Amino acid sequence: MKICFIHFLFIVALLLSTQTFSQRQLPQYLLKIEGVVDIDTLENCSFFKEKYLVLFEQDINHKNPEAGKFNQRVIISHNGFDKPVTYICEGYEGTYALRKGFVDELSSIFNTNQILVEHRYFGESKPDSIDWQYLTTYNAATDHHKIYEALKPIYTKNWVSTGISKGGQTTMIYNMHYPLDMCASVPIVGPIARDVEDGRHEAFLKQVGNNKSRKKILNFQKELLKRKESILPLFKNIIKKSGYTYRLPIEEIYEYFVLEFSFAFWQWGIDPEKLPSKKDSDEKLLQFLIAVSTPDYFAIESGETMLPFFYQAASELGYYGYDTEPLKKYLSIESAEGYLHRIFLPEDMQVEFNPETYNKLIEYLNTYAHNTILIYGGYDPWSAAAPDVSKNTKIFKITHPYGSHGTRIKNLPKEKHEFVIRQLNEWIYK
Repeated sequence: MKICFIHFLFIVALLLSTQTFSQRQLPQYLLKIEGVVDIDTLENCSFFKEKYLVLFEQDINHKNPEAGKFNQRVIISHNGFDKPVTYICEGYEGTYALRKGFVDELSSIFNTNQILVEHRYFGESKPDSIDWQYLTTYNAATDHHKIYEALKPIYTKNWVSTGISKGGQTTMIYNMHYPLDMCASVPIVGPIARDVEDGRHEAFLKQVGNNKSRKKILNFQKELLKRKESILPLFKNIIKKSGYTYRLPIEEIYEYFVLEFSFAFWQWGIDPEKLPSKKDSDEKLLQFLIAVSTPDYFAIESGETMLPFFYQAASELGYYGYDTEPLKKYLSIESAEGYLHRIFLPEDMQVEFNPETYNKLIEYLNTYAHNTILIYGGYDPWSAAAPDVSKNTKIFKITHPYGSHGTRIKNLPKEKHEFVIRQLNEWIYK
């Protein structure tokens, strides 16, 4: 059957107008979804066609809706209803995603829509009254699941979950509780700690890099402690100007900054050749210390944004400890054991660590997990708590041998980079 040219143009115009109309109606679609309470249009970059800040109403306790509700921030960047979705399981607040130019790595590689969920109790995604017992990994996973269920009828193509650092943890735990939601998953530099002070990080720091680099770092730490009497007044002056306060005496906090230094140094991939020498001034040593171990880290003032993180570390997610033995001769503190509770948590916040999440997640990753690529940096101390998944052939663990906590798909070695792209392409567009 022949179609005249004018008739053909009419059909094409109709199809184009329908597609444009559908995209312009996205806010109306969203407002019809149960749980959506508000939508704001955001300024958008050229990569996406539309961008919105959406507030979803969530149960404070998904096991008991009578506990109340809160609004959770979700940032939706729209490319097309015929495209897959990159689902970002943020572990902290998601304010950065409001920026005009924010495009996730997976979104840019695979030309997807992008949906980011701010973690409960962080940023503006928290109840008016905080009840810490409901900040659980199960509730956070169920937040993600309910948002997925709400938006899947609109975005019907495959979804791939991802997250960085604590977001990597969040992604894995979400997949564990709801393994059928995603077609694929890419948790990036996400640790799985087994206790409040895991114990593996200290051993990691004794073998990471080479002996020369480790020795330079240790000597720098020793020099900071040897010069404590002369550096401490300079340190106190910087702290006073910053307005930071701490739960421990400033003399002890200074020592914790020195202990933290080696972890932070390797975490961010700093060049050992940049370390100051014994010949350098007190001022130069101190400036280098606080550039790596930033003064806000142990401060009470950072608690407003970071307290939810440390609560989760103390209750379910775990953290790392400090090995004081190599510096014992120069330290006034006898032991760093229990430092997370003493430094980061208010006295009235009594939390006991529950290893259930760790145990279940390790079991899941070694048995039921599938279509998953875990990415780590070989020099990143957080990789000490990376899971051994060698028993599960349905998932892959990719490590950049010299990578830091900034390891991403884009900076993997060429062969590993190509493998990740090829494998994800197969899963996302199957």
